[in-house]
Amino acid sequence: MDISQKVAALVRLGQYINPADKAGKEELEAVKQRASEHNGWFTPEFIDVAPDNIAKYYLDGTALQAWLDKYPGAGSPGQVKSVGIVSAGNIPLVGFHDWLCGFLSGHRVRMKLSSKDDVLMKHLLAKLAEWYPETAEITSLEDMLKNCDAYIATGSNNSARYFQYYFAKYPNIIRKNRTSVAVLTGTETAEELEALSTDALLYFGLGCRNVTKIFVPENYDFEPLLNAFKKYSHLIDHNKYKNNYDYNLALLLLNNSYYMTNGSLLLHENPSLFSP
Repeated sequence: MDISQKVAALVRLGQYINPADKAGKEELEAVKQRASEHNGWFTPEFIDVAPDNIAKYYLDGTALQAWLDKYPGAGSPGQVKSVGIVSAGNIPLVGFHDWLCGFLSGHRVRMKLSSKDDVLMKHLLAKLAEWYPETAEITSLEDMLKNCDAYIATGSNNSARYFQYYFAKYPNIIRKNRTSVAVLTGTETAEELEALSTDALLYFGLGCRNVTKIFVPENYDFEPLLNAFKKYSHLIDHNKYKNNYDYNLALLLLNNSYYMTNGSLLLHENPSLFSP
């Protein structure tokens, strides 16, 4: 497949994920349901967010072409090599962008999916192979990634040590645990604080870009912040989240630590924000 054929395939995939005719989503909705049953952290709400954003920002034809225009020669690397991708499993379709880059680069992608996030990705790759059988020659899903020419691996700080050991002699990108911080001045609007609540609690805060720590000035008034975070108060009804909330609350009480809560979120005295 040349680069224009790949772009056409990706645009079709985007239209499948987010079709103009919502009645055409039955097949994908069934797969989303299976993904939610497979991983308790993948709620229907968050499973909708991930693929919809992928379709909107990654698989739109105009956006794809504008992105590719920044990389002249993309898709024609000369010597085709194999790129091994070890995907994480913290949020739905977390490895999609790594695969997208490999797919469009012109190299062969060999991918190891996390058992926590394999339902959606397997389905989307299967749809591409159904429409364009040649894509199956470009991407393969494997349990072991040996003898690749380069590696991209994402995981915890602990797993990163093993990645660095096994992949050290190959060109590699190895990602460890990471989160984001927010710096507040006290002049933020209610809309800005509500946007921060999404930055913190989308995907239960499990994403590598979720905000987990907030820096504030002395004598900061936390009440507007806690009110803004009530946008996600429904998360407390989720059993896994509730168990983690109760566990962290118990630790704070036992340690006689200062904290604040709005009933679904804990703010620690550091002050650091954490999503259980």
